[in-house]
Amino acid sequence: MTYLFDDPKTFPADAVEGLVAAHPEELVRVHGGVVRANATPAGQPALVVGGGSGHYPAFAGWVGPGFAHGAPCGNIFSSPSSDQVYAVARNAENGGGVVLGFGHYAGDVLHFGVAAEKLRAEGIDVRIVAVSDDIASGQTGDHRDRRGIAGDLPVFKIAGAAIQAGADLDTAERLAWKANDATRTLGVAFDGCTLPGAEDALFHVPEGTMAIGLGIHGEPGIDEAPLPSAAELAALLVEGVLEETPDLASDRVAVVLNGLGTVKYEEMFVVWKHASHLLAEAGLTVVRPEVGEHVTSLDMAGLSLTVMRLDEELERLWLAPADAPAFRRGGTVGGDLGEARTELYAPGEDPIPAAAEESRSGATRIAEILGEIQSLLEQLEPELGRMDAIAGDGDHGQGMVLGIRAARATAQRVVADGAGARTVLVQAGAAWSAEAGGTSGALWGAALTAIGSALTDDAAVSDEQLLTGLVRAVEAVERLGRAKPGDKTMVDAAVPFRTSLAAASGPAAPAIAAAAAEASTAAEATADLVAHKGRARNHGEKSVGTPDPGAISFSRIVTRLGELLAV
Repeated sequence: MTYLFDDPKTFPADAVEGLVAAHPEELVRVHGGVVRANATPAGQPALVVGGGSGHYPAFAGWVGPGFAHGAPCGNIFSSPSSDQVYAVARNAENGGGVVLGFGHYAGDVLHFGVAAEKLRAEGIDVRIVAVSDDIASGQTGDHRDRRGIAGDLPVFKIAGAAIQAGADLDTAERLAWKANDATRTLGVAFDGCTLPGAEDALFHVPEGTMAIGLGIHGEPGIDEAPLPSAAELAALLVEGVLEETPDLASDRVAVVLNGLGTVKYEEMFVVWKHASHLLAEAGLTVVRPEVGEHVTSLDMAGLSLTVMRLDEELERLWLAPADAPAFRRGGTVGGDLGEARTELYAPGEDPIPAAAEESRSGATRIAEILGEIQSLLEQLEPELGRMDAIAGDGDHGQGMVLGIRAARATAQRVVADGAGARTVLVQAGAAWSAEAGGTSGALWGAALTAIGSALTDDAAVSDEQLLTGLVRAVEAVERLGRAKPGDKTMVDAAVPFRTSLAAASGPAAPAIAAAAAEASTAAEATADLVAHKGRARNHGEKSVGTPDPGAISFSRIVTRLGELLAV
């Protein structure tokens, strides 16, 4: 159990505040997480790594020279929101671009991705690295589709060391992916963890057994076995991890034996005694092993073994000095460490960029169109709710209304402050995502942001820019939501819309109207599909006969857009 807390709801934020109070010369608290006390040196890429709380030292404990520049911290076992990621990245970035790193989970992919869309719309170069080291969560040939667990440590350590040594954004991204592709992890659990204030664990492992391949949030494992001795467990972990050899088939390896919360150091040392011998017998030379708690799961009873193959380039970076609250490696961290911060970014403090009169006129029209879309969605709310209740939780209509209201209100506010077309859409997108919540809210927020990224505050909105922006919007939805046509989602309507627009030329209004007709036909056809994504996938057969509400709302919105532009 978690013994000490005030309010379970504020536990993650309270823990972050206490961490910063314990390391006041190293960390500064910002909206959504922490950054280094010193500003990132001008032109240096910023490594921003994060995920849900409950995994300390990951991720906030790794912020410091030679490692990360910032860490957004979500609620317990939940991805940080896109505005948390954005705020931390804004505070960390200083002209060199950003590498966003996280474990490969759907929520993190979505929310870090939405934040990346907004940062890119503001002209910041962003790269994304999703760690995928857990061999129990995917097939050999699909390494980058697996979950990320304790491999976060060596992958982000490599990227942080490269940046400290002077790597540019391209090089830092390349090395992070190289490290990820060279890393494999296998974990076991003996019992589950307990959330603050909960009366029982999230799950239990049958007494006298262990779960093999269980995820750090309690995701199902691949097998159960009788509780082993330390020697037997070491053999299982070593054999399991070495069963799969990455493309980088080096005999020199970085190794992490990671405790998940309740298995303590002496127990891990006993396991490591055996594991180190087994690795040597396999012909591997272990380079600077790490034995301890690095990626925990509150008080989960379990541990994992991570092996990263090393070539000369990766080994040099693995051994490089680092100085973070929870990871200190010997020697002085070289290079530019930055100067003390003089200012911090907080949400709501974005200045409105100067805009040309023609762009301000376009922004006014955008706000008016958002108002018309709001009226449409308010009328559709009951219908969308009924559709969603067939196989989902019935909140799609409500979420869409919450999102469009926030987007319209923000658009009106920034237009009154003199915003141009690009700015009004970027900020409206952020408001939609923050207020609506959920997957749909994040995707619509990203869509508005992507449209904005194709526009400018310096000139009038052209037909070409608008068509490009709408294509980008659908591409963002596909990229972040990871749905495909046939999954019974908004993508079933959005992809035909994108395909039609991509082939169009000339005036935007008729092109959008024609594309919207394609989207409407495709949306109605989703009635024949079985849901494979979202909450509805759990009741997929029940959804047959009812169109997907996300596809319907998309088709109605773009149809109304075409009508408004034709006026």
